[in-house]
Amino acid sequence: MQSWDITALDGFPGPPQILSTTDETRAIALGLAAGEVMAEHQVHERAWVVVVSGEVRFTDAEGREVAGRPGVVFELEPRERHAVAATSDARLLLLLAPWPGKGHPGAMTLDEKANARDRAAEKAAPDTPAPPA
Repeated sequence: MQSWDITALDGFPGPPQILSTTDETRAIALGLAAGEVMAEHQVHERAWVVVVSGEVRFTDAEGREVAGRPGVVFELEPRERHAVAATSDARLLLLLAPWPGKGHPGAMTLDEKANARDRAAEKAAPDTPAPPA
């Protein structure tokens, strides 16, 4: 058995701390300073976010806001866009499953990784007609 006291971890607020990674799940402790915002983003996996201390505000892609205080749990679908703003210093527990999720660079084959930039460039470039012959 392993255990962590997220309220006692050093370095908060600061960079995320990976607590555990298995073949199925990743657990991450996050610390946000009051006023800090994680701009709209998404993850490849289903995500559960537990507010351990402080208060945050989650905003979904449609602009709906939900306040979170200690004990509140948020569940997000894979690739569900959202933003998080800390209304006071906050500590969060993030659980991601399955780990790594479909499309996550860690789940890609070497061939998929080798061609990832080309595929991304193709998606970003508008369709242009072929030059005249």
